Amino acid sequence: MVRRCSENACEYCKLPQRASVLAHQIDHIIARQHLGSDEDDNLCLCCLRCNLKKGPNIATTDPAQHPEYQIVALFHPRRQLWQDHFELREDGRIEGLTAEGRATVRLLDFNAEERLQLRRQLMSEGWRP
Repeated sequence: MVRRCSENACEYCKLPQRASVLAHQIDHIIARQHLGSDEDDNLCLCCLRCNLKKGPNIATTDPAQHPEYQIVALFHPRRQLWQDHFELREDGRIEGLTAEGRATVRLLDFNAEERLQLRRQLMSEGWRP
């Protein structure tokens, strides 16, 4: 069910499985230590990089609110639509459009140089999330 819902792409950064050497993993959106369940509505497909960066986090700060450091929940791929919270720019960067989007982009390091290079390559081949 999780792989089918995800269209075989990371549900956070949208990296397609075909572009990753390592298999995407099933992630608990809300970690078990925060009382997250094993039900389908709490599981998503996640690339290794996003999974390692996210860890058990369910919230972080919104960089737009600096220096106030407002705590916001991370993007929830089962309850929110990716296109409402993120935009893929022509240069390959993913921009957060909302507090949840900005916080997720920062915490999961969507725009690290190696990720940008891979995304640009995919875009040159016609890929779009």
